[in-house]
Amino acid sequence: MAGIVRYGSYVPYFRLQRTTMGAGRGERAVASYDEDSASLAVEAAREAFPAGEQHAIDTLIFATTSPPYAEKLNAATIQAALDLPESIRSVELGASTRMGVAALSLGCDVTAAGGRALVCAGDVVIGAPGGAREAGSGDAGVAFLLGPDAEAIAQVVGRASATVELLDTWRRPEDPFAKQWEERFGAEVLAPVLDATARRALRSAGIEPGQLDSVILDAANPRATAALPRAFNLQPTQLADPLADRVGRAGCAHAGLQLARALDRATPGQRILVASVADGVDVMVLQVTERIAEHRPKHRVDDWIASKRNDLPYNTYLKWRGILPFEPPRRPDPDRPAAPPMRRSERWKMAFVGSRCTVCGTGHLPPQRVCVHCMAVDKMQPEPYSAQHGQVATYTLDYLAYSLQPPVVLAVVDFAIGGRFTCELTDVEPKDVAIGNEVEMSFRRLYTGMGVHNYFWKARPRR
Repeated sequence: MAGIVRYGSYVPYFRLQRTTMGAGRGERAVASYDEDSASLAVEAAREAFPAGEQHAIDTLIFATTSPPYAEKLNAATIQAALDLPESIRSVELGASTRMGVAALSLGCDVTAAGGRALVCAGDVVIGAPGGAREAGSGDAGVAFLLGPDAEAIAQVVGRASATVELLDTWRRPEDPFAKQWEERFGAEVLAPVLDATARRALRSAGIEPGQLDSVILDAANPRATAALPRAFNLQPTQLADPLADRVGRAGCAHAGLQLARALDRATPGQRILVASVADGVDVMVLQVTERIAEHRPKHRVDDWIASKRNDLPYNTYLKWRGILPFEPPRRPDPDRPAAPPMRRSERWKMAFVGSRCTVCGTGHLPPQRVCVHCMAVDKMQPEPYSAQHGQVATYTLDYLAYSLQPPVVLAVVDFAIGGRFTCELTDVEPKDVAIGNEVEMSFRRLYTGMGVHNYFWKARPRR
């Protein structure tokens, strides 16, 4: 059998108040202009395992309904950013928000045959302005490292699935926004399917509804889950917070985000049911083990939710999503990055791996052949910097650079383990930047030129 060995989550820094959209109370999480579903998944996965353990992973599964590329393996971007081995097997799932839990179930099947699987989900959910999907959705990423039961912090003890052909939520390739059918129709079809599938999952686990400590119900159509708590006689304390008022429904990542939050709070022996409803149902039942306290991530879901800026203007959000036309910077459009140099410098560009001199110990960013301190030649070893923190040594504001959010803040960062590098700052208010600010690295999209996404690393204030 297989179980969850480690996990990680990520909620972007920005929040959009629903009152600015005329949509009631609460706020939704908003991916920045330089984030997408792949970068959200990378940030979550970096929380899921310590640096140096990525080479034990042999399968990568990525689930999203908002892929940065419609035809190109976005999982390959995640593989490169996490410095996973090229021998890894990659799978990408999409087309339905149920694929987040489906990916987790598939990862269990893969891991049960031996090895380890990293399951990532990320979504940047865009709805038509003024619609329920825009107001009720959010953006987030989540990741689970799956391994053998003996190492698991949560064992999978029951599963069941169902697939239903239903016109409930859909989007054609040429459509900018998804459409949704009248909610009562979808609920009438899916509610009994959810009931039957959840009962099958509980039977396979040998557990009664009253023995569940946390029940996670995620659905594209919330009415589809409304009847289950009554049918199972669940108590309010058993139902997980849907995070609707603080994050919004984060597509493929949402059920996993709720599961990560449940694991943040879980104690050994507790049982968790996760159900994801869209075009059918996927249900998993997990039991928490004694290892849970030792293997929680650095940031819990509530930490990410609390670390925020919640005054994002609505017109800025629309500009970031390409919905609102605006005057671009009066500079030439950026060229697309060229394939040969990207390939030659892949570990530096995608995984932020520098070098360290084996003679004098000096760190170098970017990696060098000749040490700038002792002048030793070809005496270098790789030095990962993506997980390191540093301080702003100096900075400047560029109001003329091509950016969706001017001014661009450029900073010289001194890393605590040695090495100095000039890079962009992100998730920062320009007036708050100061020499000595503590920063950490984040995988972002620098720009998109001629249809090609140019990914690299930026520094952000430590969260």
